[in-house]
Amino acid sequence: MNERRKVPRGRLPKTGFIRFHRDGGFHQNNGVDCWVRNLSPAGAHLEVASQIGIPDEFVLWIGADELTLSCHEVWRTTTRLGVKFNTQAQPGLAA
Repeated sequence: MNERRKVPRGRLPKTGFIRFHRDGGFHQNNGVDCWVRNLSPAGAHLEVASQIGIPDEFVLWIGADELTLSCHEVWRTTTRLGVKFNTQAQPGLAA
C-alpha cells in the first residue's frame, strides 16, 4: 500500500471527543466519542461507532494530551475518519 501522508503517523490508541456546532452555536453536548488510532502533527485516523451526523469540519479534543485541534475530514468510511488539522499542531505532539 502506498503511503500518501506528508508526515508519518504514530500508532497509539487514545480516546478522544469530536465536538461540533449545532443550530448556530457550539454546545458541549454536541459531540461523539472516538478512538484516535494514529496521530501526527498534520492529521489523525479516528474510529467512531457511526460517522452519521459528524460534519466535515469539527474540533477533536484529546484529554490525555490536553489537545484541542480543529479538523477537516479527508476521507471517511462507516466507522472511520481520516482528518487533516486546520492549524499548526500543538507543541509536544509526537509524530
